[in-house]
Amino acid sequence: MQDQQNSTLSAIARPLRLTLLGMWAERLTRAFWPLWSVLLLALSGLAFGVQDHLPLEAAWAALVGAVLATLYTLWRGLRAFRAPTRAEALIRLDSRLPGQPIAALTDTQVIGTDDPASLIVWQAHRARMAARAAQARAVEPDLKLARRDPFALRYVALTAFVMAMIFGSLWRVASVQALAPGAGNELAAGPAWEGWAQPPAYTGKPSLYMNDIAEGRLELPIGTRLQFRLYGEVGELTLSETVSGRTDVPAASETVHDFTLNRPGEVVIGGTGGRTWTLSTTPDLAPTVTPGDSAEREGDGRFTMDFAARDDYGVAAGQVSIALDLPGIERTYGLTMEPEPREAVVLDLPLPITGDRAEFTEQLVDDLSEHPFANLPVAMTFTVTDAAGQQGVAEPVKLILPGRRFFDPLAAALIEMRRDLLWNRENAGRTTQILKAITHRPEELIRNERAYLRLRVLMRDLEVQKASLSPEARDTFAAELWEIALMVEEGDLASAMERLRRAQDRLDEAIRNGAEQGEIDELMQELREALNDYMRELAEEAERNPDSQLSQNMPGMQMSGDQLQEMLDELQRLMEEGRTAEAQELMEMLRQLMENMQVAQGEGQGQGQGGPGQQAMRELQDTLRGQQGLSDDAFRDLQDGQEGNEGQNPGQQGQQGEGQQQGENEGQGEGEGQGQGQSLAQRQQELRDRLGQLQGGQLPGDGSERGEEGRRQLDRAGRAMEEAEDALREGDLSGALDRQAEAMEALRDGMQQFGEALAENQQQQEGNAEQGQEFGQADPNGQRDPLGREPGNSARIGSDRNMLQGEDVYRRAQDLLDEIRRRSGDQARPEGERDYLRRLLDMF
Repeated sequence: MQDQQNSTLSAIARPLRLTLLGMWAERLTRAFWPLWSVLLLALSGLAFGVQDHLPLEAAWAALVGAVLATLYTLWRGLRAFRAPTRAEALIRLDSRLPGQPIAALTDTQVIGTDDPASLIVWQAHRARMAARAAQARAVEPDLKLARRDPFALRYVALTAFVMAMIFGSLWRVASVQALAPGAGNELAAGPAWEGWAQPPAYTGKPSLYMNDIAEGRLELPIGTRLQFRLYGEVGELTLSETVSGRTDVPAASETVHDFTLNRPGEVVIGGTGGRTWTLSTTPDLAPTVTPGDSAEREGDGRFTMDFAARDDYGVAAGQVSIALDLPGIERTYGLTMEPEPREAVVLDLPLPITGDRAEFTEQLVDDLSEHPFANLPVAMTFTVTDAAGQQGVAEPVKLILPGRRFFDPLAAALIEMRRDLLWNRENAGRTTQILKAITHRPEELIRNERAYLRLRVLMRDLEVQKASLSPEARDTFAAELWEIALMVEEGDLASAMERLRRAQDRLDEAIRNGAEQGEIDELMQELREALNDYMRELAEEAERNPDSQLSQNMPGMQMSGDQLQEMLDELQRLMEEGRTAEAQELMEMLRQLMENMQVAQGEGQGQGQGGPGQQAMRELQDTLRGQQGLSDDAFRDLQDGQEGNEGQNPGQQGQQGEGQQQGENEGQGEGEGQGQGQSLAQRQQELRDRLGQLQGGQLPGDGSERGEEGRRQLDRAGRAMEEAEDALREGDLSGALDRQAEAMEALRDGMQQFGEALAENQQQQEGNAEQGQEFGQADPNGQRDPLGREPGNSARIGSDRNMLQGEDVYRRAQDLLDEIRRRSGDQARPEGERDYLRRLLDMF
């Protein structure tokens, strides 16, 4: 049994030893925590130098109080401390075990020692207790002092000591000897000095207290500021240095020395207690920047360019200068003359907001589409600067400055004229001539009426100012040309068909000009959206006019929306594979198909029109066309007057133009035909009277909010027409053109309001009349639109018959061409339809 007990004690020797050490730590902490707190507080005060700032009496009192507190806490700790024993550790360890197995192993059997069965039970009990004792683990000491220190004084002392170690110095503890009798005289009699080394802030290096630095070699960043103060009698301490390179060196016995470390050398403090340091410099290298080889163009005209920069302490700022590369420019057309001086474009380089600026890679993103340098050869020079003011300059990168590209031919021409005008103001005359040539016959070229009007006003003003064009006026004309080009390029998004046409034109032009893949993808997405809008418009029109026979005009030419999307997918695939010729052919087929759908839609709408609201809309359209024709004639008179009467004022020119005949404008509109042989003012009066009659009659949406807004716009148009009439009678053609433009804008806004009111009224009537019925059930084949779709409920599109069966899109497109050729030769068809079909064939 004794052997079993010894083996059990040897198994728990390590947990027992750890438990004993924990009890020592527990009792020492409980007994001596006040002593440690007093010592830490005393050291903190000495490290902060409190003794140097207190009066001598107060310093002595604090010192005596600290000594007494130390002695008291030491006596109190020794009195309360009781060293733990091994038996106590064994009892604590045993108390944490179930059944106290260690104490059970020390027990002896009292009864039944002669009974073999009792002995077997006793041995089994001891074996079980030995197994439990072998599982003993060291008991953690209880070091919590919250009950003994309710005010947390120990934490106050510890915090003060940590702050003293950070912001104070243990060297100041030695100054307590100055409190001894006679120490003050000795201190006053001996010299003393202090010094500081402050590296530049951008290095991130800490300041050094030179009194704590032993003499010898010391490496500091270049640009470090060194300050020394010499105390005592003047001349007892001197300072000499060879690190600043100063020419106006002060006397060595000066009490204050302040200089900068610019080169390696020595700093020597001569005299009692002096020191000598050999300083070496850590160089601050200039930053470097490496730009990318090219700039990428985004679809919206922005450009992106990568660059990498580095510096030993971090880049503080960066810029890129963009200057015109004259040797790389092809000097043709408007660029033949010398350009006007223009400062280089300076852009700030983006820097990391967080993180390390010692080495990084960033991307410059900006939009210079409207700058005169856009799409011209330039030289881009990247420069970075560090905190010390050192600059790093990269080699200039020569490239074409990316800018927005215009795919509409007219918009591209306007942008080119804008470029020439910004290149040199002497191009104003040439720009005016080209713009006159562009607008001579605008019917097939300029589809945006607002852009046309604004362009004519710009031409008029530029013609007047071209001889003495100021830089401010040039910039104004350039901004206006940019806005007009955007109108032409982006078009009027209110018309789904117009948007579809424009998307097709822009994509076709991009394919021909070899645009980048990013621009192609953006234009393809625009075409898909425009096609979806147009298909939705056809479906809504079919629901509004179920008897319009929209799909009966061209039987057999039906196509589903899914098949149109397949054509677009095929078009995109061809462009991605670089098969531009086939892509252009497919694009042309898609264009012809859309034109055919527009003809069918126009005929179907013409058959379905009726009622006073639609009649009023047609009369408003005639009035708008008449106003457009009158504005065209007024502008031509203004141009003829300026060319034929160079020295006449605008009033005389207008009087001459007012009497001219308008026979050259036959067929341009109802308003224009009625105006032949009449003065411009009389024609304007007739248009105003016609508008007044329309206002007195019934208009779509009367009584509704949209109808009232439309009438307000017609009132505004009438006032503008009246002002235009007065201006024409006074010979002020330029003022009349401005008022006519305002009248046309008001007419368009009013027609838009009336059209929306008319559409809402029709939808409401159809909903009441056809609730619960399926559209087109009586004749499912006769109610299909040109795309072969059956209009469903709530503008849903469905179809069970397709024009393109299978995947052979090109074969079916050829069949479509054959059908067009057959119909163009059918003499029984109307002449207008055959003329249109012949024009389609001419385009292939």
